[in-house]
Amino acid sequence: MSALKLIFMGSPDFSIPALQALLAHGHQIVCVYTQPPRPAGRGHKEKPCPVHAYALAQGLMVRTPKSLKDADEQQAFQALNADACVVVAYGLILPKPVLDAPRLGCLNIHASLLPRWRGAAPIQRALIAGDDKSGVSIMAMDEGLDTGAVLLMEETPITAQTTASDLHDRLAHLGATMIGKALAGCDQGTLSAIPQDQDGVTYAAKLDRHEGRLDWSLDADELERRVRGLNPWPGVWFEHAGTRIKVLAAALCAGSGQPGTLLEGPLTIACGRGALKLLRVQKQGKAAMTAEDFLRGFDLPIGTKLG
Repeated sequence: MSALKLIFMGSPDFSIPALQALLAHGHQIVCVYTQPPRPAGRGHKEKPCPVHAYALAQGLMVRTPKSLKDADEQQAFQALNADACVVVAYGLILPKPVLDAPRLGCLNIHASLLPRWRGAAPIQRALIAGDDKSGVSIMAMDEGLDTGAVLLMEETPITAQTTASDLHDRLAHLGATMIGKALAGCDQGTLSAIPQDQDGVTYAAKLDRHEGRLDWSLDADELERRVRGLNPWPGVWFEHAGTRIKVLAAALCAGSGQPGTLLEGPLTIACGRGALKLLRVQKQGKAAMTAEDFLRGFDLPIGTKLG
């Protein structure tokens, strides 16, 4: 395939492998669009997002508009005269004039098997729901929320050991391997976009920091999936004696009792159904540690009832 003039739109780490792949394939990246820099750290100094920093290091032109609804922004986008736009977790809505500007349209790399898990947090929602597979969909974007016709789709399994970090990295690299084929198929007219099936539509709502609080009345298997799905952000935690304790890893185990009660075995806690053994935890301001190390400095005897 001949090199294409491309606009790239993305912001977080998840987007970088796709940009790297496009550069490696020899495509001309005429501009990179990212979210604007935001205050970060103790000094609240503005910090560019990961894609912004990477693009600058590669000598690429970067634009960071707060919105694409402005007519001047849309004209600037159109003036780039791109063959296609590749969008990966960008974070802004693309109005119709932007969607229609590139010759081949705007292609989105979405981290789910559409139409399941349209929306903001498909990786985490798939894990929390107990899905046995995930994947990447390359979609021809339209004005809806992840409603465009699908050009390519590839699956990958979710196992009982899969974490959000594992799946994030796997899908980021899977999307990067797929986008070149999708662009070639669109350019050569050999790839047909298939409308999404309206059966099975689900929405991956944006994560909320309060979702990480462990509710011991829930079943142990659901809590274990939350531990795998909500780390590193917003994190999973419980409080005892005024101390917040993050849970970084956990496993299902035998046991029963009043929800929230500590059972036999290091940090084994009764849930609504079954029990959960906390394997790796972290107190505020402290390093992560095993359950055994944690209990040497924190008194939680058997029978203790957690909130």
